Amino acid sequence: MKKVSFAEFGGPDVLHLIDAEEPHAGPGRIRIAVRAAGVNPVDWRLREGQVLGAHPVELPSGVGLDAAGVVDEIGEGVEGVEIGDHVFGEGESTYAEFAILGAWARMPDGLTFEEAAGYPSVVETALRVISETGVRPGQTLLVSGASGGVGSAVLQIARERGIKVIGTAGAANQDYLRSLGALATTYGEGWVERVRRLGTVDAAIDVAGSGVICELVELTGDPRKVISTADLGAPELDVRFSGVAGSVPDALAEAVDLISRGKLHIPVEKSYALADAAAAHIDSQAGHTRGRRVVVI
Repeated sequence: MKKVSFAEFGGPDVLHLIDAEEPHAGPGRIRIAVRAAGVNPVDWRLREGQVLGAHPVELPSGVGLDAAGVVDEIGEGVEGVEIGDHVFGEGESTYAEFAILGAWARMPDGLTFEEAAGYPSVVETALRVISETGVRPGQTLLVSGASGGVGSAVLQIARERGIKVIGTAGAANQDYLRSLGALATTYGEGWVERVRRLGTVDAAIDVAGSGVICELVELTGDPRKVISTADLGAPELDVRFSGVAGSVPDALAEAVDLISRGKLHIPVEKSYALADAAAAHIDSQAGHTRGRRVVVI
């Protein structure tokens, strides 16, 4: 099969499309013929060699955690899924023609493979960080860098829970944030005062890693009310860096429920061929994403 791999840490140029042996589903796992794989910041962080405890890397390594596709192999002890089912979930080396998933769910009706591939890690992260902030219904949550996949999910899930949301993003994404139910403002000079004019902030989440931790602490008044998924230096300012995954199966179940009820929708901004994985990483690292990017097989 074809898969994307890297044999050394570095920039996007270390990614190569190679011929590889097909993986097979062990106990408690399934194999899918991948139709689309989600492009997540964790993918290029691992490629660069950043130390993220939940995802140790052994070289050479495949790329990708999220995928959607068709079940074609079922491991021992797996129940409730059949060959031919359309599923989405989380596994390993998903930028490939075949991948093993450790957590999965049937795709909601009406969802394309490209759309489905963008949800697993994003929804898990969104649910986890909302919980970690301790924000409650009726309070206000600020999301810094809110237009990407995790930000989009956080805004919608928080709103569904009765939490008021404020999002910062570039000028081109202001209407998009408003469409998700957020009060929106741009980042850049004077952004803290612009946020203050929108309301008191009870908790904040940094999903962009753009060096705003001090300002988020200032707005909330307490570093314990700030969570970052993107700034590895956050702990130096007594802010929690949340990079360890929670329950992916529970997150997938909640994603199915929210999507089926029309309460969660994350658009796919751009799709890439498997051979263009490096371009997908370049664009992901550049930021300014509206929704998700996916690799299509």
